[in-house]
Order: sequence, then C-alpha cells, then structure tokens
Amino acid sequence: MSVVGELSTLRRRVKGGKEETPDNKVAYLFLAPWLIGLFGITIGPMIASLVLSFTDYNLLQPPNWIGLENFVAMANDARLHNSLRVTFVYVIVSVPLQLALALGIALLLDRGMRGLAFYRSIFYLPSLLGSSVAVAILWRQIFGTTGLVNQVLQLLGVQSPPGWISNPDTALGTIILLHIWTFGSPMIIFLAGLRQIPRMYYEAAEVDGASRWTRFLSITLPLLSPIIFFNLVLQLIGAFQSFTQAFIVSGGSGGPSDSTMFYTLYLYQKGFGQLDMGYASAMAWLLVVIIAGFTAVNFLAAKYWVFYDD
Repeated sequence: MSVVGELSTLRRRVKGGKEETPDNKVAYLFLAPWLIGLFGITIGPMIASLVLSFTDYNLLQPPNWIGLENFVAMANDARLHNSLRVTFVYVIVSVPLQLALALGIALLLDRGMRGLAFYRSIFYLPSLLGSSVAVAILWRQIFGTTGLVNQVLQLLGVQSPPGWISNPDTALGTIILLHIWTFGSPMIIFLAGLRQIPRMYYEAAEVDGASRWTRFLSITLPLLSPIIFFNLVLQLIGAFQSFTQAFIVSGGSGGPSDSTMFYTLYLYQKGFGQLDMGYASAMAWLLVVIIAGFTAVNFLAAKYWVFYDD
C-alpha cells in the first residue's frame, strides 16, 4: 500500500461500518477568539465603512445615501490633494533612506563585533518607541525654536537658527528624520537574512580577487533581495498609515501651511473634527486602493530584481 493510501486509511477510521469523521469542535473553540476579532473588528467595520462612504453621515443623525458624491467631492478637494502630495513625499523619501540605514547598520553588526546582543537591542529600541506620543513630543522639543538642535547650532556659531518645526520648508523633513530613526525593525530582519548567506560564496569571491564592494553588489544584494523586498513592502504600508508623528509635531493642525498634513491626519480631521464620517470613510477606501496599488506594483516588479536561490 502506498503512503497516500495508508494516510487515507488512517484518516477514515471505520466503526460499525460507518465512516468516522474527525471532530473539529475543539479546534473551532480555540479559533473562536481570532474569528470573532476577524469578523467583528476587521471585516465587519471594513464593510460598514464601505457602505458609509456612499452616505452623508455625521455620527449624530442616521446615514443619508448620496451615492458617489463623496468621491466626486474628493476630486475637487485641494487640501486632500495636498495631503496626498505630502504623504507621497514622506513615503518616497523616508522609506528608502530608512532601509539603506538599516542595511548599513546590519552589515556592521554582521561582522561579529563584541556585545552584538547589546547593540542589536539598542538599535531596535527606536522601532518600539518611534511611533509613540512621548517620542513625538520629544522630537517636537528637539527641533523647536529653542530646542536641542538650535542650541547646538548656536554653540557652533550659527546666528538665529530657524525653527525647524515652524518652518514650512523644514517641518516635513523633521518627521522624515523621525521615521528614518526607527530603523530597528528592518535592521533585525536584514541581520537575520545576512546570517543565512553561506560564507563560502564570499570566500570564493575573495580568492578570485573580488573587492569588498564587488562582493556586496554581486553576492550580498542578490541573495538578500527577498529580504529587501519584504522590508520594502512592510515599510511602505506602514509609512502610508503614519499618523501619530504628524499629529503631535504639528499639534493636530498639519501645519505650518499644511506642510505636515498627512493623508491620515486629514482623514482624522474630516471624520472626528468635522464629524463628516461619510467623507472620511471614502478617504479611507481611497487609502486602501493606494496601498494596494503600491503593493501590487512591488510584486509585479519583484520578478525583475528579486533573486530566489531555488
């Protein structure tokens, strides 16, 4: 009897001429909390927000069906267009820089320095704290008019340094720096990926006279490309949903001059500031489409640069 036949026989135990089916009640009992969360906290609210996106709803009165009016209004909303521009700049600039810094630190830690566990923990810490309210408040103080950055610049002889948070030209840059600073999570993933690359490849390349830069381009990057792709997708999704940093640094206004008006912050203002929940729901679904589009593009482009060692 084949292995498949034996497994089939074991799965279909017969008692009294009747086939006994496995009892899955215990499995569903253990899965119940997850299933309740999936349908009650995720799928249910998503369907409700999709329905509300076609209504005029202010939380105080019953929803009023208005069809596509919210989406038409979005096409003519200048502040929404600006929030998209700010968010795209934030994502396109901060994510590559963050991943580059994370990869650079991972390469340094991969060299086997003493106290690796300590440095790994220290570098990972910003990822745990970077999205917190406390760190955002601290960041606002550091880059304020009388903050630490300006105090250091004054000691170096710079007269009347600018208020980085209050200047529309630099306010977004401070939040980008905050995002880059939270490089710990992708760094840990990069470090794990580097540890999986066989050393024999580097030894063979070194024997052939390849320089360190050539080894990095020809061995490290191709073999690490699945990890780079994984981190890229995760960080893109997370960056598009950034909210706390912009809310705290700008005091919830998205200022100065809407220079830090992230899409999620504008969505929050429309939904909870102006109680326009129907419009906010439509904005939320536009964000879902944007994130899905960027993710799909990454997956389609992955076949041209992601190398899997099968």
